[in-house]
Amino acid sequence: MTPELHAGKPILLWLRRDLRLADHPMLSAAASSGRPVVAVFVCDEVVSAYGAAPRWRLDAGLRAFLPRLEALGCPVTLRRGPALETLRALIAETGAGAVWWSRDIDPQAIARDSAVKSALKAAGVEARSFPGQVLFPPWEVQTGQGGPYRVYTPYWKAVRGLPVAPPLPAVTRLRPGPALRGETLEDLDLGRAMRRGGAVVAKYARIGEAEAQARLAAFLDGPIAVYRDRRDFLAEQATSALSEHLAWGEISPAQIWHAGARALAEGAAGAETFLKELVWREFAWHLMFHFPDLGRANWRAEWDSFPWAGESASAERWRRGMTGEPVVDAAMRELYVTGRMHNRARMIAASYLTKHLLTDWRIGLAWFEDCLIDHDPAANAMGWQWVAGCGPDAAPYFRIFNPASQAEKFDPESVYRRRWLAEGNRHAPETARDFFEAVPKAWGLVPGARAPEPLIALAEGRARALAAYGARGAKEG
Repeated sequence: MTPELHAGKPILLWLRRDLRLADHPMLSAAASSGRPVVAVFVCDEVVSAYGAAPRWRLDAGLRAFLPRLEALGCPVTLRRGPALETLRALIAETGAGAVWWSRDIDPQAIARDSAVKSALKAAGVEARSFPGQVLFPPWEVQTGQGGPYRVYTPYWKAVRGLPVAPPLPAVTRLRPGPALRGETLEDLDLGRAMRRGGAVVAKYARIGEAEAQARLAAFLDGPIAVYRDRRDFLAEQATSALSEHLAWGEISPAQIWHAGARALAEGAAGAETFLKELVWREFAWHLMFHFPDLGRANWRAEWDSFPWAGESASAERWRRGMTGEPVVDAAMRELYVTGRMHNRARMIAASYLTKHLLTDWRIGLAWFEDCLIDHDPAANAMGWQWVAGCGPDAAPYFRIFNPASQAEKFDPESVYRRRWLAEGNRHAPETARDFFEAVPKAWGLVPGARAPEPLIALAEGRARALAAYGARGAKEG
């Protein structure tokens, strides 16, 4: 059936990772249509598979966004269940002639959405998806030979001159459709798995569209000028901190792109580097779309024979921030306390796990997936494979981050380490003490304990990693 046949019938607006009013193509189209709308959030098979911290952050984002949407005249219904089954029930209850949603391009979401779209269209219901998660849809960017890009620099050169539509204004009014009975956010209890850690992370998270815009404005007002030169310094506020807002659609990549482009035109020294980092995120989604196993399998098949270690006591000490390497432990504690981690710290912690401890990168990926409130499936997979050496455009395996020298270079005054480590620090700040409030009591960790002994000497770990790499190369040769 064509959309014209549904004129006047309500539209179900299926909310996902798009919790904003401005630059929201689906909401703008709904407002322009003049048709009655009902917003729906479904705790479905994809949402249920999110890690503990992402589910907690989604709950917080919904709590900030749903009242704003309802204030525009749009009733909101919350449900739990398989996506297709739940949407069919909602169509029956509302008489809706259409289901609209913002496109999500991770493999699990694509599988869900493809099944939903096929079934609804077969039933004569309009099913329409809208852009907004990325700047450059992966299927629209191709090499000269017609395939996907596999290396970042050529990808950047291909997209940097492409047009990006200016952001749409915020929607100010929607025509209300029927109000339905449903569940509450308390019923859904999305943050349950965070247990007592949720209260700690809540102290550090900044939630909602207004906070996203405030962060962007603050970044453009100062840190962007030093972004190129200072973004790797662990204790400095030299990054945009927009990742958690991007992850949940509280700000669009187009809004950030145009803001960065204006800063570049005005001569901000770090603007081009900032835009390149935004496009690194695009590149990760480009790869995940074309290679959906990016988060599960080695990008380079020759790494399938590498002797990664599996689960171990060492991997558990890494997760708990108890490796005995101060900057690694500080990074892991920052993650547990705030749900975020400085990007340079992510590289150091990931290199230590995969190279000094020879542990499978997928173990680290899964922990980040569970702990990051800014979890981005594509960036997480790309980052882990890049550091481990088995991924696209990867750092060479023999490039092994030395945690001690990295700390000396990027935390020269130990400010970052003191911020997150309580052991040996009689005047440990709240940030360091909060780690012991957030972790499970079963871990038995207390701030007054002695610092853990190193799991492995750094030189020994490096030598062992290089030997494993050499043996793999010799075997292949």
